[in-house]
Amino acid sequence: MKKGISIWSFPAQPLKSSFTLAEKAGFEGVEVALDLEGEISLSSTEKQLLSVKKQAEDCGMELYGVASGLYWKNWLNADCEKERERAKDIVRKQLETAKILGADTILVIPGCVNADFVDPEKTVSYITAYERSLDALNDLKSDAEKAGVSIGLENVWNKFLISPLEIRDFIDKINSDFVGSYLDVGNVLINGYPEHWIEILGKRIKKVHFKDYRRAAGGLHGFVDLLAGDVNYPEVMKALTGAGYDGWVTAEMIPNYKYYTETIVYNTSNAMDKILGRK
Repeated sequence: MKKGISIWSFPAQPLKSSFTLAEKAGFEGVEVALDLEGEISLSSTEKQLLSVKKQAEDCGMELYGVASGLYWKNWLNADCEKERERAKDIVRKQLETAKILGADTILVIPGCVNADFVDPEKTVSYITAYERSLDALNDLKSDAEKAGVSIGLENVWNKFLISPLEIRDFIDKINSDFVGSYLDVGNVLINGYPEHWIEILGKRIKKVHFKDYRRAAGGLHGFVDLLAGDVNYPEVMKALTGAGYDGWVTAEMIPNYKYYTETIVYNTSNAMDKILGRK
């Protein structure tokens, strides 16, 4: 498996600075993110993206995945048709961005029933959410196939697709080699066990996020440094190996330290080496 880190794990700084720090800390690649503005944004040109790719290459970093936080306010299954179309346009821009950067997977939130930590009043009925998301991704799979870039559906706290059996069947209904799971092992802990998800999703897993979560803390406060929470990483690794997964594992941390924010990157690299059996 290859060791990567999410761009969200770094303090606010130019991408080149994050790429340089990632290399120094021992990572092999960085998962970048599409945003409203910045170096990788909805308005980025091919020339600008190729410049970002060159900066990464100069630091020895591979850009293998493109995430986005824009789906929290742009749901693929929203009641508003314009919002649904915006979400689909974001997916298409992500696919285009990934292709230019040389990434083979994008991270997509498949929709929401509710995301109370973003907008507690916004809710879509479960069956409507399911049908709309399925329709949207059946439409978008041809864009992914054409780009040669996979859509990885992340399990998040969206009160939607909340079991591995459900997301497995959802992916199978889309029936495309370019649509699968972007499995976040830390997000599973709130109501399950990531090793069970891995066993069920198997070959459908496109990419994996490494996070850790302490159940006793509850809520967003439960996310902690790798190896400080309740994720059973020996069992996770056993399950990934059993599923034949040998792709990227990406640390997705939150640099919430008040001081020495770069420290989290080095600590995370060391923890990932332990998990991967490198040291």
